[in-house]
Amino acid sequence: MGAAMRLSTHVRPISYLKANAAEVLSDLAETRQPLVITQNGEAKAVLQDVV
Repeated sequence: MGAAMRLSTHVRPISYLKANAAEVLSDLAETRQPLVITQNGEAKAVLQDVV
């Protein structure tokens, strides 16, 4: 089995995405781990690198 993803380290509020979009995209490319985006404390979207 592959390494387990620590979901708690891959959850960010939408405000973080808005303020740090370039950094988020760089991190997605580097880690290859999906990022859960929350709004009002609830999961609303998942971002992942295309490659």
